[in-house]
Amino acid sequence: MPVVVAFYADWCGPCKMMAPVFEKTAAERMGGVLFAKVDTDRNPRVAQRFSIASIPTLIAFRGGRETARQMGALPKQQLDALVDQALAARG
Repeated sequence: MPVVVAFYADWCGPCKMMAPVFEKTAAERMGGVLFAKVDTDRNPRVAQRFSIASIPTLIAFRGGRETARQMGALPKQQLDALVDQALAARG
């Protein structure tokens, strides 16, 4: 199953703007894609492991491999495209 991870921090304005879009997309895609969030302040080693240079950053994975990455707050259309890219990738 594809996984989309949002790297964020509670103090980040663009992250707060993106949160409703992320939650709505997660609800719409439930069962086909797993959505997760990683607080970079509470999990700095995870953020470092994935070379998170700015937040928000969204990474799509399929079969344990990164298939797409996008930095910055995304409108719904771009988030859907990122999810579709993860679905199309071979795992």
